Amino acid sequence: MKTIKIGMIGFGTIGVGVAKILAENRNIIKKRLGAEVELVKIADLDIITDRGIALAEGVLTTSVDEVINHPDISVCIELIGGYEPARTFMLQAIAQGKHVVTANKALLAKHGDELFLAVAQKGLSIGFEASIGGAIPIIRSMREAFVANQIQSIEGIVNGTANYILSKMSDENCDFDSALKEAQEKGFAEADPTFDIEGIDSAHKIAVLTSLAYGTPVPFDDIMVSGISNITADDIDCAREFGYRIKLLAISKYDGHSIDIRVHPAMIPISHPMANVNGSLNAIRVCDDLMEENVLIGHGAGALPTGSAVVGDVVEIARNILHGIGERVPAGSFQNNEIKSIPLKDISEVESDYFLRFSVLDKPGVLSKISGILGNHSISIESMIQKGRAGKGMGVPLVMMCHKASEKNIQSALKEIEELDMVCEKANLIRVEK
Repeated sequence: MKTIKIGMIGFGTIGVGVAKILAENRNIIKKRLGAEVELVKIADLDIITDRGIALAEGVLTTSVDEVINHPDISVCIELIGGYEPARTFMLQAIAQGKHVVTANKALLAKHGDELFLAVAQKGLSIGFEASIGGAIPIIRSMREAFVANQIQSIEGIVNGTANYILSKMSDENCDFDSALKEAQEKGFAEADPTFDIEGIDSAHKIAVLTSLAYGTPVPFDDIMVSGISNITADDIDCAREFGYRIKLLAISKYDGHSIDIRVHPAMIPISHPMANVNGSLNAIRVCDDLMEENVLIGHGAGALPTGSAVVGDVVEIARNILHGIGERVPAGSFQNNEIKSIPLKDISEVESDYFLRFSVLDKPGVLSKISGILGNHSISIESMIQKGRAGKGMGVPLVMMCHKASEKNIQSALKEIEELDMVCEKANLIRVEK
C-alpha cells in the first residue's frame, strides 16, 4: 500500500491535534483513502515540552529545512501563524515541489494571491479549510458546493473568543472584563486577545471568504473593523428589550457593482438562527440566487476541530497525488484569468438601522435637542428607552433605535450631538442587521 509522507512546521495546539488525529484515526483514514498517511517530520522551536503524544524517534526537529527539503515529503503543513516567516516557509516548500496546507487566515488575507499563484505555476495544491471556522467546511462549500451560485452576501460569527464573551454577557449578566477573564482561564482567549476582541481575526477571515465568493483580491487594510471592547452590560440589556442579541459579525455584501465588507458588533433579531449560536461556536450564513440562505454552524477553534480540517485537506491532496493530478479546483475558487478587482464600498455609503446609547444629564430639553439633531440629518427614531434617574451632574443612559440611515449621516449627527454640554461621554453605536 502506498504511503503519503507529510511534514509539519509548528507543533502548538493545532499541530498536536493533527498529530493525534493521524495517529489515532489512522485506520479510518487508510480505509477511505486507500493509502497510508505518515507524519515523518515536525519542526518547532520547542521540541522538549511534552505534548502528551508519542512520536517516533527523529520526527521532531528544530530545523525547518529538514521539512522543506525532505526528499520524501509530499505535503507540508504550516501551523506557526502570522505573516513571516510563515510566508517564506510556504513559498520555499512550494518551490521544492511540495503541496501545502495551512490554517493561517492572516497569511491568506495578506498574501493569499501570491501563494495561490505560486501553487498554480507549479501544478500543486494548497489546502486552507482550517483557516476559517475550524471544522465548518466553508472553504470547500465556497469552492465546490456553491460553484454555480451567484453569492450575494456572507455574514459570519467567525471568532469563538468574541462569541464566548458576548454569550456570557448576554446569558449570565456579567461585564466584559469578567467574561474575558473567564475565556482566558478556559483557554478560549489568548493572553493577548487583541486580534480576537478588536475584530482583526474576523477581518482576516471575511477577506478570504470575500475573495473566494466574488473572485476579487481584497485590500485587507481597507476593511472597516470595530471590536467588542466597548460593549457594556447596558447594551446587552437594551438589545434584549428591543428583541435582539449582540454578535460580532463579519459581513460581506455584493450588489453587482461594489462590495460592502466590514467587521463590527451588530444586533440581530432573537428569532434568527445565528442569534442563538453561543459559546465558542461559529456560524456562517451565505445568501445567493439559488438557495436563498444556508447557515453552517460548528466548532470554530480547538485542537481537534481545527486539526480535523487540516487532515481533511491532507487527505484531499493525497487523493490528487494518488491519481497523479495537481490542483483540481482553483485555489482562489475562480480561474486565475477571471479574477478581477471589484471596488470596496466606502463605509460612509453603507445604510443600516442603528442602536444609539447616550449618557446625558437628567434635565429638561435633552431629548428634544438630540432628536432634533438626528432629524436634521434625516435620521428618524423608531423607539427609545430612558433608564433611571441620576444625581446632579451625573449622566443617565438614553437609548434609541433608529430607522435605516446612511453611515455618513449618523456619524455627522453623532459628532454634533457629542459637542452638546448636556452629553456626558462619547455615544455608543451598534449597527442593526435585520
